[in-house]
Amino acid sequence: MAENLGGLEDLRQRKKSVGTVELQGPNGQTRTVNLEELTDADAELAAKFGYKPVFKREFGYLSTFSFAVSISGLFSTVATTFSYPLYAGGASSAVWCWLISGAGCMCIACSVAELVSAYPTCGGLYYTVSRLAPKNWVPSISWLIAGVASSEYGAAQLLLAAVSMGSDFTYVPTTGTIIGVMAGLSVVTGLVNSLSTYWMEKMTKTYVIFHIAILVTCSIALLAKCDNRHNAKYVFTDVDSTSGWSPVGFAWLFGFLSVSWTMTDYDATAHITEEISNPEIKAPWAISLAMAFTYIGGFLFNIVLCFVMGDPAQILKSPMEQPVAQIFYNVLGKGGGVFYTVCAFFIIKFVTFTAMQSLARTVFAFSRDRLLPFSNVWIKINPKTQTPLYAVWISVFWAIAINLIGLGSYAAIAGVFNVTAIALDWSYCIPILCKMLFGQFQPGPWHMGKIGYIVNGYACLWTLFVTIIFILPTVRPVGGDTMNYAIAFLGAILLFAAIFWYLTGKKYYTGPLIEAEIDENASGDIKNGSGSSGEFARNEKTKEIAS
Repeated sequence: MAENLGGLEDLRQRKKSVGTVELQGPNGQTRTVNLEELTDADAELAAKFGYKPVFKREFGYLSTFSFAVSISGLFSTVATTFSYPLYAGGASSAVWCWLISGAGCMCIACSVAELVSAYPTCGGLYYTVSRLAPKNWVPSISWLIAGVASSEYGAAQLLLAAVSMGSDFTYVPTTGTIIGVMAGLSVVTGLVNSLSTYWMEKMTKTYVIFHIAILVTCSIALLAKCDNRHNAKYVFTDVDSTSGWSPVGFAWLFGFLSVSWTMTDYDATAHITEEISNPEIKAPWAISLAMAFTYIGGFLFNIVLCFVMGDPAQILKSPMEQPVAQIFYNVLGKGGGVFYTVCAFFIIKFVTFTAMQSLARTVFAFSRDRLLPFSNVWIKINPKTQTPLYAVWISVFWAIAINLIGLGSYAAIAGVFNVTAIALDWSYCIPILCKMLFGQFQPGPWHMGKIGYIVNGYACLWTLFVTIIFILPTVRPVGGDTMNYAIAFLGAILLFAAIFWYLTGKKYYTGPLIEAEIDENASGDIKNGSGSSGEFARNEKTKEIAS
């Protein structure tokens, strides 16, 4: 990956030649400040992207990398999704599907990292469309892209699995209990995200160390304590599908689901770029390395689990409904099983902390461009924490509300989680396709050069392929409790978005707004201006900036 620092030098030269920037705020105030008073990243945000800086840039290399690693939650996500490949095709599906699918996911991750380097704003890939697509296409494409709950549900399952294990399986959690615990955990996530960026950065920095330590020690303990390990031939070649699909080779492909659930949300780091120093370098570096760690670490961890899992049929019938937690219990005993299941719970809670931070910044970014109802509320920054608290708590509300679907049907809530994965992957591929088709891409410091278009193309083809798997039911025969409702939810969402767009959206949304405007002749004094209360003043034309 080449690092072309010419863009940074151009920015620094531009800062010297341009002088001042005019910032227009939510209460109609206009502030003109010297660009020399801003950091390079804040100056670029104002001068190049038209947004006023509102966040403190506390995240450095380690905390940004840790944030990117945490969003996948490798150890805990494998623990909650390991049943997919076991049902699909046994040990070989768990191992080889990870290797194959992970390569496709790495192509998506590197493609996203390249876009984040070029356009580091908390709007993420939604914003990149405004720079990559033809001007008259921008509003409709951005609207389409602007479409935690599953991680909170998984956290509740892991926590209650540990409780069940601790009671020697006399306690069996109900769906209602899982939903209730999920709601409580979501509130905890909201409270943590109500802290300032300073404390979020300190907390996030420690995560990757804890995660790697648990992953390594657990793998060693499982291999050392297991007396009846499978042989290598079984681990790498055994095919045993209990999904009901035929031929077995097709059923085997459902093992890709575990990988897609783990290696996803690549752009989460993009949504905190306005809180990262030198985001055009650190954010893509973190995304690419974090996904490489997840790819390699996940492949090795799946191999370990397949060696020590015993009879797959027995762990799939676990009273905890958590096969990996059952493996911990079978191999390490009650104490070790409870310990590593609780560790998996803590790791997935870190996932929810970082996912909620990313989601709140996404809500803020969409509201900044008037994409959401009551946008003037969600963009408010708390003066003490310097974070969008209203955006955090509306995100908590919807995370709980979505999970309430599980009270009626687990199949329905699983469909919601599946459509989330589909929507995420296509939200990445749409700007990637825009980059390939329209020729307007201006690379940032982190880019893949000529090989980038090959990687981009494979990323889109892989997403198309895996989307087909995501919308199919994983077991047959298909009934009301085994149906995959993802296709129904996806159709409903797209239909609603299209209707809303044509009825009201296109009347007021024309693409990202401009909050900051360069003025080369201003004196640098702070001044108050008039504007409509509660709204960002909108600039219909961007001033020409001399080079």
